[in-house]
Amino acid sequence: MIEKDGAYVFEDSPYIQQILTVLRDARTDTIAFRRNLVALGRYMAYELTKTFPIERLTVQTPLARTEGVRIRMDKITLVVVLRAAIPFMEGVIKVLDNAKVGIISASRGSPPDFSIEIKYVRVPNIDDDTLIIIDPMIATGSTLIKVLEECRKCGNPKRKIIMGVLAAPAGVGRIKKSYHDVEIYVAAMDSTLNDKGYIVPGLGDAGDRAFNTEFE
Repeated sequence: MIEKDGAYVFEDSPYIQQILTVLRDARTDTIAFRRNLVALGRYMAYELTKTFPIERLTVQTPLARTEGVRIRMDKITLVVVLRAAIPFMEGVIKVLDNAKVGIISASRGSPPDFSIEIKYVRVPNIDDDTLIIIDPMIATGSTLIKVLEECRKCGNPKRKIIMGVLAAPAGVGRIKKSYHDVEIYVAAMDSTLNDKGYIVPGLGDAGDRAFNTEFE
């Protein structure tokens, strides 16, 4: 992974970049988009485990004893930001399969204010956990700042992570200004936002494309 504009970007993974290319393509239909979003979540979670602590252990094979490792994944909470994060999270939890899962529903208003309305929060206690917030598009950063505020009410995690598909530097900068200790992991960092707050070149509205609803 490569550190870029305040985020960790998986630019050096050809397979992740191949999946992202399919997601970006306007010709990719809903079924393929959703399937590839699941796949991206899985492979990004594999990459994320490289940052987790490991334990050394000894195991007995059918022939001899040998050394092995175990990744420490025992205290993880995933928080899903509805709705586009649902298929993305499905891939993540295939790797982090013992994680607790919380849900926050948030909607972003119209430009230029992009006010955020939190409609539903169901987050478990996250004290001393690795908190991973899953939201595919890190655009203005407004939604994730509100989500982090809600999570703060639920405990003090030992590590705060945001996992997304795409980010824009402006959004990452706003998040890091408010929460300097948050780690952000994405498949790519795109250059800018348009006047509607969409990431450009981006991939459109991830929720609309994943759930076959109209893209404005």
